[in-house]
Parts: sequence; C-alpha cells; structure tokens
Amino acid sequence: MTTRFGPARVPSRKSPEAAVELLVERGYTACEIDFEGGFWMKDEYAWAARFGELAAERDIVLSVHSPIAAILGHLPTDDAKRKRAFGMLDHTAGVAVACGAVLVVVHPGYLLGRTREAALESVAKDLSDLRERLEAKERRVDFGVEIMGRVRELGTAEDVFWLAERLDWVRPVIDFAHLHAVTDGGFTEVEAFAEVLAQADSVLEPAAPFHVHFSDIAFANRNETKHLPYGEGTLRAEPLRDALAHFERPATVISESPGEESHQAVRAIVVGSRV
Repeated sequence: MTTRFGPARVPSRKSPEAAVELLVERGYTACEIDFEGGFWMKDEYAWAARFGELAAERDIVLSVHSPIAAILGHLPTDDAKRKRAFGMLDHTAGVAVACGAVLVVVHPGYLLGRTREAALESVAKDLSDLRERLEAKERRVDFGVEIMGRVRELGTAEDVFWLAERLDWVRPVIDFAHLHAVTDGGFTEVEAFAEVLAQADSVLEPAAPFHVHFSDIAFANRNETKHLPYGEGTLRAEPLRDALAHFERPATVISESPGEESHQAVRAIVVGSRV
C-alpha cells in the first residue's frame, strides 16, 4: 500500500502557487496546514481553495492542524474558553472544507483535576456537540485526535483509541515521537510500532489511511521536551517503514522535524519501499 509523505508546515506563505511548487519540487505527496500558532492565511477561504485546487492537481493530500489553543473538554466553569475553542475549530473546519483537506488534527485537552474517565467523557461530548454545529454549516470533516507526549496528562494512545472507537468520524493521529518520549525511548523495534498501528487499524474505517506524525525527539522523565533534527535523538524511521509494510492500509506520514534536511532524510527511508 502507498505511503504519502509531507511536512507539518506549508512551505511558503507567499501564495498557494509558491507553496505547491515547493511541495512538488521537494517530492512531497502530503502536507499539513500549520495553524498551531493561529490562522495566518490572508483571505483564508480563497487562499485555501486555491491551495487545495493546485494540490489536488498534483495529487498532494492535505490535512489541517488546528490551533493549540483550541482545546477540547474544558471544565463546566470555563464556558468562555469552550466557546473560544469551538469558534477556532469551526473556522479550522471551514478552511479544511475549502481546501479539500481529509482531516483536522486536534489535541484532546487536559485532565484538569478530573479522573481520566470523566475527562474523556467531556472531550467526547465536546466533539459530538461540535459535530452538530459543523454539520449545520456543511463543514463536515473527519477529526484526528493526536496522541500526546506527556505521560500524566490526557492523550495517551489508549485515550485516543477510545475516542476513535466511540465516534466514527474521529481518527487516531499516531505521533511516534510522543510515544517514544512517554515510553522513555521505547520505540526502537518494529514490534513496538506495529503494535500501535494494529490498534489504530482496528478502529479505522476500511478506506481510511493511517495518519502518522514523526520526528526525532528529546525527552525527560517520560515527557517530550522538543523535536530534534533527524539523527540527533534515538527515534529512527526504519522501524516505522517496516511496521507499515505489515498492513494492507495506506498511510500518510507528516514530518514534524525542524528543517528540510531532516524531512528529506526521513522521506528517503519511509517512502522508498512503499510507493
């Protein structure tokens, strides 16, 4: 099955044409639009529509990462924060529909002093309420909940798979850098990668690809500290490549590495045997 590969940032903000030209030049078949720090497109819907049109012509699949501040599962006393998050996610979904993106990536939120079960129920309710709002605006798009890199907070692999199994329009976003961090460097063998992919495979719809985030990572006390240029840490791409080969499911691998050289190093390993 085919593996698509691309960066976690649009490579040029100058124009949609410039961005797609760079993606093609660098050999990418996917790209994740980077709204983590906020919305940056000028005349967003027109920019996104043109970007999506050009990307589709070149067979580049798009996804969108929502703003970091758009956290789900706020406490009942934080209604203003919840409304703000819903507004940002609503707008993200609108941009995603405009550019034809297949997925909106979100962070699952925090425990906020609650039991894990209570926090997950709150996130699931927010996702369901948000879905109703988006359907009314014809902004239906699948959401991808990302596995996080802090061991004592919400967003473990189990949390994310629970949400994906419960809501059929929610997919797991498998962040192997985060998994490597929370296991104190446990992702060095093919079996570790394959085990997580097997769990994702069991909750995904038959036609849906794996959506993977990958980069080298620094960590301490089983928590991520920062993304690293490829080769500076202990996470390697060969086990990911070999684990993906075990499954009859396509994959999209998004590189969160800091720098083009690292993107290309990972791309050379991951894409080579599956295209």
